[in-house]
Amino acid sequence: MDKQYIIRNESELESVIGPPMDVRAKIRPQLDEVMKEFIGRSPLVFVSTIDANGHVDVSPKGDPCGFVKIDASGNLLIPDRPGNRLTFGFRNILRNGQIGLIFVVPNQRETLRVKGAATLHNEPSLLAALQVNGKPALLCTYVEVKECFMHCGKALVRSKLWQPQAWDTSKGSLGARQLAPVFGGDTSEQAVQKTQELLESA
Repeated sequence: MDKQYIIRNESELESVIGPPMDVRAKIRPQLDEVMKEFIGRSPLVFVSTIDANGHVDVSPKGDPCGFVKIDASGNLLIPDRPGNRLTFGFRNILRNGQIGLIFVVPNQRETLRVKGAATLHNEPSLLAALQVNGKPALLCTYVEVKECFMHCGKALVRSKLWQPQAWDTSKGSLGARQLAPVFGGDTSEQAVQKTQELLESA
């Protein structure tokens, strides 16, 4: 890639994309009622954390709509369920509590972005309140909201994310194909199917 085209400062950036639109008024220090409703309808949130070396990690969290709760102070409670126990995001929070979230709601073009400070909790009564199918949460990420805003829907419109006719209809899991050798198999159809079943039961 030709280094002469590297953008090195904000002036060069704005010469390409133009100056920021006057939308700063939409950025809030706390959730408003529309944002709370959006979270209540969201089954999926992408969680961004930062490790001790400043490297960023992003992890999806999903459950039935409204699984992320909002407390009386307008802050967030994100439950965690059993998984692969790599816990990259949790370890990052212990070292650097800054967190970024993007909430998604099916058939909504916009997303909700939230920045805040995160801490981890395992109070039994709290985990019980975050149960799904009678099973309490394993852990809770508490997010003190610092900044939030609704993000325009251009990315979701361009990606045709909510248009089924544009979806890939193949059934095979690329993740299972990639992980099959890790679980002691190979890349044969049988090994991939076995890995996919293992991932779905996790």
